[in-house]
Amino acid sequence: MLLQSWTAQPKRFTVQEYHRLAELGFLSEDDHIELIRGELIQMAARGTAHETCIRRLLRILPPIIGDRATLQCQSPITIAFDGEPEPDFAIVKNRDDDYETAHPTAADTLLVIEVADSSLECDRTVKLSLYAEASIPHYWLFNVIDRTLEAYSEPAQITPGQFGYLNRRIFIPAGAIALPVGEQSLSLAQIFP
Repeated sequence: MLLQSWTAQPKRFTVQEYHRLAELGFLSEDDHIELIRGELIQMAARGTAHETCIRRLLRILPPIIGDRATLQCQSPITIAFDGEPEPDFAIVKNRDDDYETAHPTAADTLLVIEVADSSLECDRTVKLSLYAEASIPHYWLFNVIDRTLEAYSEPAQITPGQFGYLNRRIFIPAGAIALPVGEQSLSLAQIFP
């Protein structure tokens, strides 16, 4: 009897299967898991500089955005049949039901913000490609290691199967940047710890 050779393949999940795992109790909110391209990814531990940046953004962004859009913090965005990341922040279009029936999608998303220390390489590669492929128009990466903001815009397919942004601008703490909603600029000196 011949044994067939086989290669173990990881199980990739859809968004629906991912939600079902949570419903069945296999995953909880305390697990800090994201669904990225069908894989369950443990979120990186957050250092004090990361958390300080988050707290400052939580204090400063709401008055700038006002009621022109909805700010969400570390909440899911459904961006593909197999992707539901939980960026540190997302600015999404207002909806009458406040997304009670479904998470915002890429089409609802105006800006995604990630704050990076230990996750910097992943945020610059995996997450950037994921958001660009989903056609999210603006992606900001607060790099707390170098104390810079990397602002990406104009998502595009760079080569077959590879997605990125055509524009990348670097802002230093003395700079300011306009949000895609509102008229007031965000002063980076208020953000970086």
